[in-house]
Amino acid sequence: MDQRSVTLSTPDGEMDAYLVDPGGEAPRPAIVVAQEAFGVNGHIRNMCGRLAAEGYAAIAPELYHRQGRGKVYAYDDYESVRPVLLGLTNEGIEMDVAAALAHLRGLDSVAPERIGIVGFCMGGFVAFLAACRNDVSAAVSFYGGGIVRQRPGAKMAPLLREAEAISCPILCMFGAEDASIPIEDVEVIRRRLEELEKKSEVVVYPGAGHGFLCDERPSYADSAAADAWKRTLEWFRRSMPYDPTGPK
Repeated sequence: MDQRSVTLSTPDGEMDAYLVDPGGEAPRPAIVVAQEAFGVNGHIRNMCGRLAAEGYAAIAPELYHRQGRGKVYAYDDYESVRPVLLGLTNEGIEMDVAAALAHLRGLDSVAPERIGIVGFCMGGFVAFLAACRNDVSAAVSFYGGGIVRQRPGAKMAPLLREAEAISCPILCMFGAEDASIPIEDVEVIRRRLEELEKKSEVVVYPGAGHGFLCDERPSYADSAAADAWKRTLEWFRRSMPYDPTGPK
């Protein structure tokens, strides 16, 4: 398994990313892993490794690159995170996802027509945006905030008005006890995707809060995390089928 840092080109300059490529003979699906608000930290790198163990090439771009390299923050240091997070824009995110997709498509080990995205926290917003704007084959959004309504001080704009453009299957997962994403907003997302007849699923976990998948956070909920991870893998397998014995 090949694990390394790579540098990608974007219209706004260079962007570092963490890449895990399991290699192998047949071109395989790949997944862009969109970071939490706290950066491409150990949890996000671990997610890349877990996906690679399932046979996917996985890349996690540093979405804060316009404000400096290696921006990683402790989970209890939101005061430092906030100004960096508020500097992100929809257009910048779209560019960065496009750069990550282009890099994956340039790898001999990747099937270029089968690349998905998964995102956590802030990255859940990124995954939803990518489903609207980027050429991805499937999307999984974990507790993505700001999709329905504008966050105070944020440059990132809500996405529901763009949902008509979604052309890939999208799975959205939330915690019922997430104080940062009202359950009313979750239901708005569900209804909008259903009205548009998108191939979608919205799952809410009773008793789970924000960040329930991350075992480095106090909000980790093991039963919800186990079920959500199983659903994630099943979603990608159905949306991007892969036969390792098939032709190149």
